[in-house]
Amino acid sequence: MISVIIAVISTLGTLFVLLAAVGILRMPDTYLRMAVTTKAATLGVGLLLIAAAIYFYDFSTTTRVLAIILFILLTAPVGAHLIGKAAYIAGNKLWEGSIMDDLKGKYRRTGKVIGPPKNLSEKEDEEEHF
Repeated sequence: MISVIIAVISTLGTLFVLLAAVGILRMPDTYLRMAVTTKAATLGVGLLLIAAAIYFYDFSTTTRVLAIILFILLTAPVGAHLIGKAAYIAGNKLWEGSIMDDLKGKYRRTGKVIGPPKNLSEKEDEEEHF
């Protein structure tokens, strides 16, 4: 019975990871790709880790799995938010089918490629002259 539960949970986990991979390929813009990846991959990896904890049925393995799941649940949304914010400020276009832009007017969209800091580029220029 335990092996059936493990098989079901791990199969669901792999399906969610597969949906995340398909979502990366199929979604039209950065923001939708990021949302699909964050939600589906986090759930998929969490389910796979739960299946591993059930399979090994050991206290140390279970605590490690729970710590990893907690870490993923805390960091994945924050990372996705920061990547989305950086993409928006950098000027990535929204998909033309997007209904509204909630961030319009809140950030200055530069549309510029972000390069190295000025002090770093000045040092490189000085080193080239020697």
